[in-house]
Amino acid sequence: MTDTELVDEATGPIARRTSVRSTYRLQLRPDALTFTDARAIAEYLQQLGISHLYLSPILTAAHGSTHGYDVTDPTTVSAALGGPAGLKALADEVRARGMGLIVDLVPNHVGVADPRQNPWWWDVLRNGKGSQFAHFFDIDWSPGNGAGGRLALPVLQTENDPASLTVDRSGPEPMLALHDLRLPIAPGTDGENALRIHDKQHYRLVSWKAGVCTYRRFFAVSSLAAIRQEDPAVFELSHRELAAWCEHDLIDGVRIDHPDGLADPAGYLARLRRLLGPNRLLLVEKILARTEPLDATLPIDGTTGYDALAVLGGVFVDPAGEQALTELSRELCGHGSDGEWFADTEHRIKRAVAEKLLVPEVRRLVAAVKRDGGAEDFDTMALTNATIEALSHMPVYRTDYAPLAGVLATVVAEIERRNGELAAPLAVLVGALSAGGEAAVRFQQVCGAITAKAVEDTMFYQAARLVSLQEVGGDPARFARSPLEFHLTNADRARRWPAAMTTLSTHDTKRGEDVRARIAVLSQTAETWAQAVAAWNDITPPPDEATSLFLLQNMFGIWPADDHAAATVPGLRERLHLFAEKAVREAGTRSSWEEPDSDFEAELHRWVDAVIDGPVGAELGELVTRLAPHAWSDSVAQKLLQLCGPGIPDLYQGCELWEDSLVDPDNRRPVDFSQRLAMLQSLTGTPELDASGAAKMWVVAYALWLRRERPDCFVGGAYTPLFASGERSAHLLAYARGRSGEQPQVIVAATRHSVALTDSGWGDTALELPPGSWTDRLTGHMFTGPARMEKLFARLPVALLVR
Repeated sequence: MTDTELVDEATGPIARRTSVRSTYRLQLRPDALTFTDARAIAEYLQQLGISHLYLSPILTAAHGSTHGYDVTDPTTVSAALGGPAGLKALADEVRARGMGLIVDLVPNHVGVADPRQNPWWWDVLRNGKGSQFAHFFDIDWSPGNGAGGRLALPVLQTENDPASLTVDRSGPEPMLALHDLRLPIAPGTDGENALRIHDKQHYRLVSWKAGVCTYRRFFAVSSLAAIRQEDPAVFELSHRELAAWCEHDLIDGVRIDHPDGLADPAGYLARLRRLLGPNRLLLVEKILARTEPLDATLPIDGTTGYDALAVLGGVFVDPAGEQALTELSRELCGHGSDGEWFADTEHRIKRAVAEKLLVPEVRRLVAAVKRDGGAEDFDTMALTNATIEALSHMPVYRTDYAPLAGVLATVVAEIERRNGELAAPLAVLVGALSAGGEAAVRFQQVCGAITAKAVEDTMFYQAARLVSLQEVGGDPARFARSPLEFHLTNADRARRWPAAMTTLSTHDTKRGEDVRARIAVLSQTAETWAQAVAAWNDITPPPDEATSLFLLQNMFGIWPADDHAAATVPGLRERLHLFAEKAVREAGTRSSWEEPDSDFEAELHRWVDAVIDGPVGAELGELVTRLAPHAWSDSVAQKLLQLCGPGIPDLYQGCELWEDSLVDPDNRRPVDFSQRLAMLQSLTGTPELDASGAAKMWVVAYALWLRRERPDCFVGGAYTPLFASGERSAHLLAYARGRSGEQPQVIVAATRHSVALTDSGWGDTALELPPGSWTDRLTGHMFTGPARMEKLFARLPVALLVR
């Protein structure tokens, strides 16, 4: 392995570990995919062309965790996954194959659902402010914190729960017991009565509905307690394992989960870069808003790819379908799910999130604003209102990144202009934020939490115009992306962020890449879809038409396309029921997590069954079968464009074949790697584009093999847009890749909006190839000069030409 020095115009010379050509995300879990299991599939991933295994969090997490983001001991490698020895064996295995490891880190929070599993949290509960770990957590111990100066734990489910408190004396030391929950008893406070013992503890059990929580959380998840990475002692101890991995050269890079939750993301990333050294990849899970640039002053290689996902998917959406789908949404949802609706709704939902879900965080922020603004006696209600108003109008997750200087000032000025009555409390807020102390830090942290809960976790479940656009990092107010925008975005990434990750599916995406691709085809047949939905609602009336429009698109996205009835597909019914329940609770219009409407949900489940078993399901299956070839076309097209485009492409586990995942936990199901290995080894010629998914694996493998063969053409390579001539030229997306400053060596071409080509074909459309002889690695066909599309795409809707 060698490192190459690249010059990045945005940040100057940065030594990048350019041996990272591609990554394959593995969702490790004790019951299905351990370090040993990962070793067993390393040979398959090597054969596929992957350079690096990209591991989900590997530190000790809550027992039975299927994702690893609820880390309970950041100082140890998960024994359930195989422990340090298992990690070392995996690293040795991939190194021997010329591969490497990228690891996912969770610096923002730890899991505290079962205090016994988290030694830091247990010690704080037992010893309170006197705990050696008290400063590790962001806890409000003030007398006015709503819990009498104690640590409030929002775990009581009912009013009668306190009566269920008992003392568990089965172990070496007594513990308070509430159902399955166990809590420590402070020294010298034991007794006979559990309630009296509770009253003497450093913590206080409160109702989860009370709006009282005295520690900072991950969003509104009380089982995930935030830790203070701004404290050098916390950083050192929580990154001790990472330092050891670097010292022993076990990893080639890291992905940082949710840096926006930290007190000082830029400061944290600077410390982390020093720990990693200059040559390891450093990627951040950063959600960029519309027109928001990634901060080029950060010592990172790029994001984890949601920005790329939005453009890669959006360029396949047909703008011609916007009007019909907007009207359908307006008819069934009462709004168009369009830019106007998003603009009007975002502020309202953000306010609701601040006033309901994030009450403890906002309360603590306002208290800090009073202190830092020197206004302890200012009216709390007025200041809270003004603070929430400012938070609700922020267009980004947080405004303290370098390129966003001035955003906060602009927002506050506009609020004051519209509502002069807020001038006085806004003045207090501005004074506090200008002080650069606790209030400024909390404002940014709360801003990101409000945005995430309001937009991705609520609005993206209420909108129903074209749900494939409602994705993490997406902007569904924009219906489609043009080829010109696609090319300019790619060119910018090639120049500024050549080692950024690109992705189409992750453990957090609300739909897998092939599901989104199929749903996006509806933009090409919008009138047909609108008529079908109207007819289906008449045949099988839903309990709510807005919900049905949302769910029918997702059903269309995962419905079997191989002539099997949905009712016969193992697990599909159960998956749809789970998804429907989660969707309506996230949307919050007819049910919610806080107050589930059991009657409505029962009606909804009956409707889902009626769709699956009745005439609507049959007609839906017919439509899926008819449009499946176009969905497959878009799937392989977006995949090839991703794999050969600027940046380092990540392949989410299992996505080398068709995959039908919905939102988590559906997208974290175990993958059948033996099936994939058998298919890879059986491919001997260009496969048909059909339900087997062999064509997608063919495209994936050849693209990855080419990246391995000619790495300089990709990470750090040049990017040149190519445009076709002829009557159907708008249906082609093409670009060239090659070594910077040299003639192109690779041309990628893909079909878009294929439904319109069904009857007319490509006509006279052709692509003028650069001089030389070009071979399509996917078919073996050779081309020179102007290539006619009907010949270039004779076998597949994509081409991978090599000089």
